[in-house]
Amino acid sequence: MVYDLLISSRRNPLVRRLRALGTRAGRTSEEMVLLEGTHLLQELLLKGSGLKEVVATEPWLERHPHLLADLDPQIPVRRVTEEVLRASLSTVTPDGVACLCPLECFPSPSPNAGFQLLLDRIQDPGNLGTLLRTALAADVEAVWMGGGADPLSPKVLRASSGSLLQLPHHRFGPDSETAVQQMELKLRDLVHQKVQVVATLVPDPGGVSQPMPYWELDWTSPTALVLGTEGAGLHPRLQACCTHAVTLPHSSRVDSLNVAAAAVPLLLERRRATMIRSTQQSG
Repeated sequence: MVYDLLISSRRNPLVRRLRALGTRAGRTSEEMVLLEGTHLLQELLLKGSGLKEVVATEPWLERHPHLLADLDPQIPVRRVTEEVLRASLSTVTPDGVACLCPLECFPSPSPNAGFQLLLDRIQDPGNLGTLLRTALAADVEAVWMGGGADPLSPKVLRASSGSLLQLPHHRFGPDSETAVQQMELKLRDLVHQKVQVVATLVPDPGGVSQPMPYWELDWTSPTALVLGTEGAGLHPRLQACCTHAVTLPHSSRVDSLNVAAAAVPLLLERRRATMIRSTQQSG
């Protein structure tokens, strides 16, 4: 494979272009997404299509000839110094490579998915990335995001280990009010389709009705799990759309769980329940 000439100046237009792709406006303008790091490149290669450009340092190229051996020779490989790569990416200490793929590489959700996750204004990129990775592990079929952190930002992509390359998703917005309105319409549509729309709530000792422990829900039915933003929780208008409410019983020494931590048993409970049902039916 023949590489481009080595780029050693931080004033090179490539630096400005990559930094722009770290923003939502830049991604929208060019219709491209920046993936930082070896793992995300590997995930894109496993997908089998979509790789448009590689930017790498010489030491990285020397260490990873196997990753690029089968690349289409038409895909440009930009050689850069480590200083140029650091100036181009959001990663504090890049591992030596980044790549570009078009927005169309990321799958869109089907309206008839049997297990869906709806996220209300999740702000922290780390939390969102963890939620997306857990969703993929739990066989979630569609993720709908109401505003919050940008799922295609470099921080979320790294935190999710590239899960969005396989996980059908859509982000409502662009602003919070519009996102809540669009999420509300989505929830009402799901209820109309006879999907059980499930909110996660902290029990209110003075409340008229109490959420059930999460394991009492029939997770084998078509389900949409709705999780609220950090701190404020689920928006009241979205909570009003939910047909079911569950809780995660825990020690009274903590008020509530981090949204990414709470999602793990909830999402995996669906997988456990469907596996048990499948075993019972086959037996």
